[in-house]
Amino acid sequence: MPELPEVHTTVLGLRKKIKNLIVKDIWTDHKKLIKKPADFNLFKKDIRGRKIENIERRGKNIIIFLSGNKVLWIHQKMTGHLLVGAWEIKSTPVFLGKGPLSEKINGHIHFVVLFSNGKMMALSDVRKFSKIIYSDKKEVFGSKELKSLGPDALDGGMNLSEFKNIIKGRKKARIKQILLNQEAISGIGNIYADEILWKASVSPERPANNIKKDEFKKIFFFMKSLLKTSIGMGGDSMSDYRNVSGGKGAYQNHHRVYKRKDKPCYRCGSKIRRIKIGGRSSHFCPQCQK
Repeated sequence: MPELPEVHTTVLGLRKKIKNLIVKDIWTDHKKLIKKPADFNLFKKDIRGRKIENIERRGKNIIIFLSGNKVLWIHQKMTGHLLVGAWEIKSTPVFLGKGPLSEKINGHIHFVVLFSNGKMMALSDVRKFSKIIYSDKKEVFGSKELKSLGPDALDGGMNLSEFKNIIKGRKKARIKQILLNQEAISGIGNIYADEILWKASVSPERPANNIKKDEFKKIFFFMKSLLKTSIGMGGDSMSDYRNVSGGKGAYQNHHRVYKRKDKPCYRCGSKIRRIKIGGRSSHFCPQCQK
């Protein structure tokens, strides 16, 4: 699933490529992606002629603001990623050019926004789990899902003291589960939770009420620095994620622990272990992370 750095990279790319464009039409071959409105023809009719005013990120959600106080809300879920280019739409969209957009990973297109200048924004999603909602701005931001999001992991207004209170408030919950809990802190997923905890030398199994003062500082510091580093690298493309031009990020080349089961720890040489915590895979060094 695209996490904060990947979604942030996508938003930055969309701002450069589609901001101020006018929507001409939309297309889909999988209407189940669109959770609202239920009437696809009404969706098409209402969005036509609207201008893209801005694009923002809320946790792992992409919010596209349109003229007339309308919003296109997209969550890419597990395997979705947004692309910008031009396709020939027949039974399925076909990219006729060369380069990254022509690669197979970018060819699972099931939703397209066509703009008046000929550009298109396409959603490629091999598993078709993505979520698309088109509604009034007030309704979208009043939704339970967005209102329940915790402070963003890169929120400059969240200081160490507030971070500690969030963690401590979960008492016996394990630190890995808290980092993944979008209602506690939004934006972090499995990749970065593993990487942050390795950097901080803290076991993913440690309960919140057992984290020491200096460890809070380390987790907080590495949460901020690591996410910013990944954004600078264009995100992580170990799996399906690609940027809006169809290219890969580079953070997957810098994993310290994620997906490194049985490989030597970069700090101490011990074998990296993989366990399940709350149904999610967790990678850590049993020697370094206590």
